[in-house]
Amino acid sequence: MRIWEVTAVAYNLLPCDREQDYLMPPSLKEWLGEGHVAWFVIDAASQMDLSEFYTAYRNDGWGAAAYDPSMMVAVLLYAYCQGIRSSRKIARGLEEDVGFRVVAANQQPDFRTICRFRAEHEEALERLFVQVLRLCQEAGLVKLGIVALDGSKVAANAALDANRSYEDIEKEVRQMLADASQVDAEEDALFGPERRGDELPEGLGRRVERLERLQEAKARLERESAEKAQAAQEHVAQRQAEEVATGKKKRGRKPRMLETVLAVEGKANTTDPDSRIMKTRQGYVQGYNAQAIVSQDQIIVAVGVTQEANDVQQLKPMLKTLEHTLEAAGIEERPRTGLADAGYWSEANVTACPISEGTEWLIATVKDWKQRKALRERGCPRGRIPRHLSPRQRMERKLLTQRGRRLYRLRGITVEPVLGQVKEGQGCRRFMRRGVRAAQSEWSLMGTTHNLLKLWRSGLAPWGWNKARWN
Repeated sequence: MRIWEVTAVAYNLLPCDREQDYLMPPSLKEWLGEGHVAWFVIDAASQMDLSEFYTAYRNDGWGAAAYDPSMMVAVLLYAYCQGIRSSRKIARGLEEDVGFRVVAANQQPDFRTICRFRAEHEEALERLFVQVLRLCQEAGLVKLGIVALDGSKVAANAALDANRSYEDIEKEVRQMLADASQVDAEEDALFGPERRGDELPEGLGRRVERLERLQEAKARLERESAEKAQAAQEHVAQRQAEEVATGKKKRGRKPRMLETVLAVEGKANTTDPDSRIMKTRQGYVQGYNAQAIVSQDQIIVAVGVTQEANDVQQLKPMLKTLEHTLEAAGIEERPRTGLADAGYWSEANVTACPISEGTEWLIATVKDWKQRKALRERGCPRGRIPRHLSPRQRMERKLLTQRGRRLYRLRGITVEPVLGQVKEGQGCRRFMRRGVRAAQSEWSLMGTTHNLLKLWRSGLAPWGWNKARWN
């Protein structure tokens, strides 16, 4: 290798000596600019009441030292703000990323510790949503005059190929139980009937976990079959009672009296039995239906996760969640107008949300393109709404008025961009953990960090943070 020596010209360059030791201890404050989101997350975490996280730890000084829960919470919040949700990637960031090292005060918990902390404190992490919403409200960001509700399908930590019919699940369960019995017999012959041995044979641990999931999926199919049979029997009994009361037989095909039989045609996912097959614009996905209510300034004010693919049954639960969240956050204002697309339309939903309760809901009865087509063909209606119209006709007429069109148009620039920011910007296209309860906690954490980023970008944090000052 040839070494070039330059003697004619003296370059004025900064030295690059990778063997140089620090002459003084380094300061974390010098690693990042003061306007970085890492410092904002640290300050935001210091404003929250995290006492709930400390109840799981001993306070008598015994046992091995644990990582400070406030640091772990800040690390998770910062990771989700960066669109990083994998515990292994978070652990790698704690080693390689300056922002992570600042938030963690240069500590490096491994991925198992991160994963265990997130699982053990899922309910406490979910309740951080209310605290961040309260901070946004103190900053004047929560404008509840108009809110919009929408749902989005988020993939579960499971594949479509993992769906099995009842017969396949039962067959695999029988085989695994037979294998387990054989292993028990071999262990009894090897160790004796009273001895356990050091550990399970290689590979059996995972099979035991799979057996538990298979049995859970099998129980779900049996439960759903029993519920369908019960509903059918109640329908038959109701029909018979109406016929006795009127003295006339009802028209139409007579429903069959179903017995409690196994749902052979039904399927359950053996990886995540709580997840369901959902239809999206890109095709079918194994996942959950994630719901969100968003304010005018794109602050998420309520979140929810359901196993139902259809949105029509989610309006009432989300309104209850919204009321509970606003009350917990100490927000007295209530929405005056609510907006939802055609997926939430039903006359029962309109009846359940009367204007007398303070919020007027505008719910599309048909797809948006059909609504625009009707406007072109019929034009904007004038005058008072006739009293003889059905609830559907009244809603259609209301949406075709100038006021209705102006308000409903806000839905597309209120909730849809937020769902796009969460799924694309923060990378939440698939849940990392399994089970509807874990998905609910993770979706709530996504809403928490979305609002936290909105608060950071606004520069209006109630503790005096001003992002523009540091840029």
